[in-house]
Amino acid sequence: MYDSLRQTFQALLPNVEFCSLRVITQRSELLRVRKNILEPPQYQEDTGAMITVIDKGGMGYAATSDFSPTGLRHALEQAQHWSDFSRGQTVTDFSHRVFPDWQGYYQSDIQQSWENIPLADKIALLQQESAQCQVHDNIVNWEMMLWSVRVDKAYFTNHGGEVIQQHEYLFPNINVVANQGSETQTRSLGGHLAYGQQAGWELLQRIGFAGRGRELAEQALILLDAPNCPTGKMDLMLAPDQMVLQIHESIGHPLELDRILGDERNYAGTSFVTLDMFGNYQYGSQLLNVTFDPTHPNQLISYGFDDEGAVAHKTLIIENGILKTPLGGTVSQARAQMAGVANGRVSHWNRPPIDRMANLNVEPGDSSLSKMISEIEHGIFMKSNVSWSIDDSRNKFQFGCEWGQLIENGQLTTVVKNPNYRGISATFWRNLKHVGNQDTFEILGVPNCGKGEPNQAVFVGHASPVCVFADVDVFGGESE
Repeated sequence: MYDSLRQTFQALLPNVEFCSLRVITQRSELLRVRKNILEPPQYQEDTGAMITVIDKGGMGYAATSDFSPTGLRHALEQAQHWSDFSRGQTVTDFSHRVFPDWQGYYQSDIQQSWENIPLADKIALLQQESAQCQVHDNIVNWEMMLWSVRVDKAYFTNHGGEVIQQHEYLFPNINVVANQGSETQTRSLGGHLAYGQQAGWELLQRIGFAGRGRELAEQALILLDAPNCPTGKMDLMLAPDQMVLQIHESIGHPLELDRILGDERNYAGTSFVTLDMFGNYQYGSQLLNVTFDPTHPNQLISYGFDDEGAVAHKTLIIENGILKTPLGGTVSQARAQMAGVANGRVSHWNRPPIDRMANLNVEPGDSSLSKMISEIEHGIFMKSNVSWSIDDSRNKFQFGCEWGQLIENGQLTTVVKNPNYRGISATFWRNLKHVGNQDTFEILGVPNCGKGEPNQAVFVGHASPVCVFADVDVFGGESE
């Protein structure tokens, strides 16, 4: 298909400064077993193309699912029309073409492709895990899920750029609900679909999927009888599956360059970060090192090139606590006149690239889990995000977790329910006092990051060790 599309595209090319064709095909399979009952499998397939034209300072784009010469010609004419119409009226001056023309190929590192695993084996695993959850009558609901997504992309430019990429994703999920009277507690596999990776069947063994259903059911029962989380300022130790949301909301979104430039103001908000902070702002303690890393093996959003054709590299975003580089793609870099990263991404074939997180990771430190716990006199360990709230400038936040456990005099002690904490991004990261070593480091992600108008929901990868923060405002679900 790509050869035919390339030839048709080249034959139709108008006399313009820049023109590109992006083709995306997405296929998915969703398998779910709820209370030992297999629900109908869900299959989806979607394919289409977008053409972008830049000429004499204007820019326009148009999408189509009609791959015939007539369909592509119509989309090209529409893109050229909008390019002419926008000339002299855009925020960005496109007089000088900003998009690259790289050639390359990327494919997910898959050991056992999901498509090669018999359907009966996938269903059998889900049913086996489901049956393990029935450990007590107070377990009132449970669900096992495996969601596989394959995305094939091709990108061609009128100057010879050609990028072909193939991605395979797998999202396993377990959710268990316990109830007794008016009390209901939930335990999940790291929060909602947090263990998604760019992987195949091998991911399930890598994360120890088998047996987790029973473990989570037993933890949900423990939470039913647990005391409420105490209220007060204390040390907070966060597991990687909660660090995911902390990184995402209070580092990732504030550092998106288009948001800093004001593009998201009327929809998803702005940022407390300003352009003059880069290179000098103390974002966190000296222990904080954050990287943008689309090259990380098996992580959710690894790629060779972004959707604007830029080559992906690992980049230090925050180094020893100092803010270094914004999360800005090709267009935003041109607008801000500063270096960024290859993060122009789209959610579907009928959406334009905007600045998105890809793999945004807190790098491991040198503290073991036992050492971090032993140095906490009064604190709490929280796991698995269950709720989140953050203001429009991505500064003040409040997060809740499924699981809490007190740390007293260097020992993990009482399990507590409904643990919550709040803070301010601008000071929270400066209170980072311990960063876990590689043994505490986990690769995780977010499956539903929304942004842009019209909305684009994309996958985002995060990885982190266990981290400890000082003097955090902690409270329980019954606190006013």
